[in-house]
Amino acid sequence: MKVLVIAPHADDEVLGCGGTIVKHVVGGDTIRVCIVTTFYHAQSYKEKVGRRDEVTRVENVLGVREPFYRLKFPNACLDMEPQKNLNDRLEEIISVFRPDILYIPHGGDLHKDHRLVFEAALVAARPATAPFIKRILSYETLSETEWLPGKGFVPNYYIDITDFLETKLEAMKEYKSQLKDYPHPRSLERITSLAKKRGSEAYMGAAEAFIMIREVDRGGRVWKSRK
Repeated sequence: MKVLVIAPHADDEVLGCGGTIVKHVVGGDTIRVCIVTTFYHAQSYKEKVGRRDEVTRVENVLGVREPFYRLKFPNACLDMEPQKNLNDRLEEIISVFRPDILYIPHGGDLHKDHRLVFEAALVAARPATAPFIKRILSYETLSETEWLPGKGFVPNYYIDITDFLETKLEAMKEYKSQLKDYPHPRSLERITSLAKKRGSEAYMGAAEAFIMIREVDRGGRVWKSRK
């Protein structure tokens, strides 16, 4: 099975579905991760190299064999880019990679980059142009999903990451520039508590929660007429 994770920023893929990524890897699936924007606040060459090194280390911890796609759109300025450019780049990646499962950010996140990536991903994944996609799931991102009133994240799909929570935390530790101290949402304590909360909702030790956007069954089931 081929799986594509689209992340507006480097660290969203770990926060939203890091455990799920590891689970896919362990299960033998082919995983690609697409990071849409450049590194925020990385002004100097040294800072940019440092952030690139962080991403490489995260790839290794998660076990993703192929390097992350990095589209290098402007961070926190996606609304200044023609939407068609983002649509086309995501459509290009989807059409070439041809994923069975697509993970995308929540359309109600506070950060506008997340909302624009959500919309562009759905444009790129339209059934008419990407009929090979069997499932689209929207993930939650701590410090973005919970901060926009009236756009609540109400999950209807849970993935058990009990055996992979520690690896998710190890991957987040590599994002030293993004990791914060408790009680910040992007702290190891909050990541752990959310995983356990989501797990308890589905009677699991730890879980990542998603909103099912679309699932398509194109199986060749034969229906027999009644006599």
